[in-house]
Amino acid sequence: MTETLCLVGGTFDRLHEGHCALLESACIQDSVEVWITTDAMAAVKDPRIQSKEIRTQSVLDWANQRNLTVHTLEDEWGPAPIHKEATHLACTPETKENCEKINAMRIGNGLAELEIVVVQHVLAQDGLPISSSRIREGSINRDGKLWVQESDLKQSVRMAKILDSKLKQPQGQLFEGPEDTPEVAITAAVEAIPTFCPCLIAVGDVTVDALLKAGWIPDVALIDGMTKREVWAGSDDLDRTSFIGHLTCENPAGELTPELLECADMALEFAFSEEGGPVLLEIEGEEDLAPIFLHLLAPLGTAIMYGQPGKGVVLRITDEDVKALSRELLDQFEGR
Repeated sequence: MTETLCLVGGTFDRLHEGHCALLESACIQDSVEVWITTDAMAAVKDPRIQSKEIRTQSVLDWANQRNLTVHTLEDEWGPAPIHKEATHLACTPETKENCEKINAMRIGNGLAELEIVVVQHVLAQDGLPISSSRIREGSINRDGKLWVQESDLKQSVRMAKILDSKLKQPQGQLFEGPEDTPEVAITAAVEAIPTFCPCLIAVGDVTVDALLKAGWIPDVALIDGMTKREVWAGSDDLDRTSFIGHLTCENPAGELTPELLECADMALEFAFSEEGGPVLLEIEGEEDLAPIFLHLLAPLGTAIMYGQPGKGVVLRITDEDVKALSRELLDQFEGR
């Protein structure tokens, strides 16, 4: 009996449940070759895609003792049109047409057609397919769970006292600078932002003002007219004309409200839209806890900046770790 060999090709960024289902179906055959796109090909698709080294290791870690090998995919079709030992080709529904084109090429090359194994998508919590692009967009984790839950939109929650000391610690990289010249810390923080950054979010009046004065307009800015929980004298002079969109909402001190979550979501949506631009969200109350919501909403790679009173400015790039941390913190708030 002839041994079967299944080919699988793809980017395999941030290996998720959908990838695992595809690979599992392929592994029904005697052996599997996984062809993973080069860094150059991946960068054209999205600069945020993980390095090939990381993507390859993730597949190998998943494979464990399975009869699976990993190879480099350097073009659209890979080896499938000329592979003499292959018998099967695994794919998801949207790439079935490409597999049929490969079979047409194989016939032209005098080779037998491959049996196409179509593996249905694994669905996320919202009923839509889990995909690497959705993970990078920031809406779901690798298991398909939504970072923002429906319950977050139903009622306000208050910070638990046990979180006080933890939330006072910088949740990112601290850039120190003189308090009377915040531009020093701001400039250092901006220079540390990765080359590809889909969005810059600034939280706090002094931080937003310092950015504007230094020549940077954040995509989304949150202010509350306060600094160190006292009215900030410079609030009226902050250049609001730099922003195309303007929103207001209520969010009492020590709380996170559905209204703030909805407005932050609207601000991000407008900032990313073709007809949109920078958005200023003015909060009646306090914006200190807003980064928790912002990290849950933001796409991966977003730079979120906020002031650390008496020390400087904190910069945190939104990644899967900070999303998980923000979810964990929010789940500990009181009133859920």
